[in-house]
Amino acid sequence: MKDYSDLSTFSDKKLRTLRNNINNRLVSFKSSSEKSLKHLPPSHMLHGLDESQCKALLERVYKELRTRS
Repeated sequence: MKDYSDLSTFSDKKLRTLRNNINNRLVSFKSSSEKSLKHLPPSHMLHGLDESQCKALLERVYKELRTRS
C-alpha cells in the first residue's frame, strides 16, 4: 500500500487519478460480493485498502482538491 499520509505532495493530476480509482473501487465493493471481488495486484495504488479505508481516503482527497481550487 502506498503512503497517503501527506496528500499535499501529490500533483493535481495524481489526486484526480486517485479519486477516480477510489470511486471505481467503491463501485466494485458495492456491486460484488466479497468472494467475487477482484483482488488488486501489489503494484496497484489501492492494494490492501478495504471499503472503509477507501471512503476515508476519498474524503481526504476531496478536501485536498477543494483547498487547491
